[in-house]
Amino acid sequence: MEASVKAIYRYPVKGLSPEKLERVELQVGGCLPHDRRFAIALGTTEFDPKAPCWLQKTHFIMLMRDESLARLTTHFDPATGMLRVAARGETLLQASLQEPEGCRRIAGFFDEFMAGAVPGPLRVVEAEGHAFADAPPKPNASTGKYVSLINLNSIRDFEEKIGAPVEPLRFRANVYFDGPPAWQEQQWIERELTVGSTRLRVIAPITRCAATEVNPATTERDIPIVRELLRHYEHNLMGIYAEVIGAGAIAAGDGVSGPQ
Repeated sequence: MEASVKAIYRYPVKGLSPEKLERVELQVGGCLPHDRRFAIALGTTEFDPKAPCWLQKTHFIMLMRDESLARLTTHFDPATGMLRVAARGETLLQASLQEPEGCRRIAGFFDEFMAGAVPGPLRVVEAEGHAFADAPPKPNASTGKYVSLINLNSIRDFEEKIGAPVEPLRFRANVYFDGPPAWQEQQWIERELTVGSTRLRVIAPITRCAATEVNPATTERDIPIVRELLRHYEHNLMGIYAEVIGAGAIAAGDGVSGPQ
């Protein structure tokens, strides 16, 4: 199998914009560092940072329901803890995700931005060693932290079927790779991959939801992705989840090898 990594992204705050990475170090049982590290919880959400557990995305602000979030661009600096929120190149907020006052300012900003569309007051949540993963823990996995991967040829095949371009970032994956035939990755469940110097074990396909309807460039719901997947393939899958079983690094341009 000939394949290579084309792009790497992390999402420091669940539901907010991606950050492109050129290289990332991965540890056994971990996700990308700082990926889904924070979330902005609804006023009705119960989350104990001392005993964190997986919660459905509906407990937080999220694109599936709150497409207006796509209008914002965010950037997190792990060295300082600062989160920058911008729109159309203009900085709207800069505050620390690692200080109580900063978290209050960030929550207050999103309370105002959401304009009562979700129950408040909103609050920033985090728990040591926890990631706000989209998928619940898988029974065949040794961890609840995953790396998500998408085969760009599968997106291209989908584009041909629907006769329209599909921005890969709709699918909010960590690693986009190119090379294998479309949909071949769905045959890799329970098999191992080497990506860069990192070893992964594929544990599950990724089931898609209405969040993928939102065009990240226009913020409009313009393609019913789930309905189109079901119409053309009789499934609503795009991408795979994998767990890290061998620590290493992944960089743009690295090879992907494994199942033939």
